[in-house]
This record gives sequence, C-alpha cells and structure tokens, in this order.
Amino acid sequence: MSFLARRPARRVVVVCVTVAAVIVVVAAVLIWRAGQNGSGSSAVSNLVEPDGSVAVTAGLDDCGEGWSTSAGGALTFTVKNSSISSMDVYLQDARTAAVYAELEGLGPDASATLTAVLGDGSYEFVCIGGDSPITSGKPVSITNAATRSDLTPGIVPVTRNDLYAPTQQYSAWITSQLPVLVTGVTALESSIQSGDRETAKRAWIAAHVTYEQLGAAYGAFGDADTAINGTPAAGLTADTDPDLTGFHRIEAILWGNQPVSAADPFGAKLISDAVGLQGAFASARLDPLDVGLRSHEILENSVQEELNGTDDAGSGSTFPTIDANITGTAQAVKPLRDLLASRGYDLASLDDWLGRSSALVESYHQPDGSWTPLAAITRDQREKLNATLSQTVELLAPVAAICDVRQGAGA
Repeated sequence: MSFLARRPARRVVVVCVTVAAVIVVVAAVLIWRAGQNGSGSSAVSNLVEPDGSVAVTAGLDDCGEGWSTSAGGALTFTVKNSSISSMDVYLQDARTAAVYAELEGLGPDASATLTAVLGDGSYEFVCIGGDSPITSGKPVSITNAATRSDLTPGIVPVTRNDLYAPTQQYSAWITSQLPVLVTGVTALESSIQSGDRETAKRAWIAAHVTYEQLGAAYGAFGDADTAINGTPAAGLTADTDPDLTGFHRIEAILWGNQPVSAADPFGAKLISDAVGLQGAFASARLDPLDVGLRSHEILENSVQEELNGTDDAGSGSTFPTIDANITGTAQAVKPLRDLLASRGYDLASLDDWLGRSSALVESYHQPDGSWTPLAAITRDQREKLNATLSQTVELLAPVAAICDVRQGAGA
C-alpha cells in the first residue's frame, strides 16, 4: 500500500514498507493514490471481479460519465482524465460525502484504476481540476446488492476545523516537553564540563530521547531542528562535517577518541538552540495536516533510518531512539483518537501493535540502564524486530490518509 507522504524537513528519504499481512484497519482499503507509476495508476485491490469493470471519464463537463447503473459488489473503474489539466477524482457517497476511493494528480488524457466493493446506496464521482470549478457526476443508485462483509468503508473527509482541536492539544504537549529538553541539554553540558565521559554519555541519551519524542512537530521547528538534531551532509561523517552541530556532533565526540572537552562549545550551542526553540515555538503554528501525517512518519522514518544505522554517530543508541519514536507516535495519535474512531479506524489493533513494539524494544533495555546495541542482537531477533515495527507502521498509514483534508470532498 502506498500513500503520498510529505517528509519532515530534516529527513529526505524514500520509504517503502511492505508487510506480508492482511491489514485489518478498515480505512486501509480506502485511499488509493494515483501517480505511483508512469500512467498514474493506483493500487488495485484483489477483490476485483472480472465482470465489474466500468469506464468513466473525469473532466469538467463529463465528470463520472460512463457509469449510470450497476449491481453492487466489487467494481473496477478505469478513469480517464478528459481535461487539459491534472485532476483529483473521488468516488463518494452522494448523500453523506463519505469517500470510498480516490485518485490524486491524474494527468491530462491519462487513465488510472479505482476499485471499490459497494453495497446499496447512492454514489457519485467528484472531479477537481486545479483552479477550475469542482464538478460532480450524476448520482448512481445501487439497490438489492448481495450482503457481504468486505464492503469498502466510506470515510467522511475531515476538515481543517476537525483538526483544529487535536492540533492545539498536540501543540500544548510539545510546549510542555520543551522545558524538559532544555533541562536535559543543560545537564549534558554540565557533564561535559565536568569531564566525566560516562556521565555525559548517559546525559546525552536522556536528552536525545526527549527530543526524539517530538517527531510530529519537526516541520514547525524549522532551522532549529537542523541545528539541534541534524545529520552529516552526504559523503561526510559527524566528525568531518564542519557545519554539523547539535546532538550528533556531540555524540561523535563522546563516543570517539576526542577529549570530552572538545564537546564543550557544541554543548553550549545546543543549550542556546534548545532555549531558542522553546521561545520560538510559543508563537509557532503547527499545520493541522502535520499531526496526522507525521504520526505515521515518525515510526516509518525510524524503521528506515534507525534500523539501518543511518543516524548513529557512535553511541549505539538505536533502541532508546526507537523507543522514543514509539512514545512520540502514541502522543501524536492521542489527540486524533476521537476523530479516527468516528471514521471506523481500528484503534484497538494500533494500540496492540504499538504495545508489542514498545515491549520488544524495551526488552533490550538492561537493568543497569544501558541498552543492547543493535549490532549485538541475533538474526532471529532482528527479523522479529523488523516485522513487528513494520506491521505497526503499516497500521499507522491510514491515520495519515484519514486526516488528509480533501479539497472539494462533499461538493
């Protein structure tokens, strides 16, 4: 399953998470994005039956033409953009505006496939082309459809107003954590100045964990994120990148061969950057779209980067970082729970897998407070870790899709 993703500014990655499992989250079968290959074709469900194919046009004057009647069940719509501009296309409930399937960015004269399993109801296509008026096709009624348990769920689109309160709640939580971050980096700098390397290492992990929990807010942090938690430029390391500051520069010093005192100027700057972030965030605004989107991306990026050791500069702190990312994911989802539940999202399954992921990662936290290095686990342990985290990421994907504000849905 693929979803268009907008990445946090600090990380530019291409992520492909594949899990060989049937996804039970009801919204997971809803949103099929166009533009995944050269023709703009979306993913196709394996529920499609050979006799359920319908050719439909998507234009300003002929939106939905070609579909006037059909039985219910598994339907495959081959949608052709008849206009001269890119088109977004929804298949939605004509009465409630609940969206059953979606194409985004369908190019002029291009075709793409939508699939849905429909029961009794009234349905329509909605076509949105750039700055052109939003148009909708004639409603098509389905009656006397066979009873079946695999109907595609219709998800009522969210509005920015729906996301306002959750965004404010999440922003308040971030605000409450920034003083903790400042306290943590201050303790780190004190440890550096004392010259006690082991104490400084523990302080570094504690402060870094605090920052890694704030993942859904990175977009609002701007340049401060790069200063605080940036990674080396391509072809350079945390030791050799002259522009690198923040956690990873200090990490390379504390776990490298340099004297602890070499980290002092970077520790002082880290305090300044954290204090500056705390002040700046007081007047910053989170984009409502970011909370839902990045509730998925936090752990997705963690799987892609932490499990590959991309961000490690010597500390071997993969497990506490992933643990922090799981906590950050739960905090990002928390204010969205009512919205998600009202749209049929399976929160119980997500909670179950977040719990499994957390317990598995925490199993590598030793009684003395240290963490097992990723390189020290067995192949079987690594496979279980990969599978558990990937399944959790997959279950999070519909959160971003449900919380995407769709222009014109319900037109």
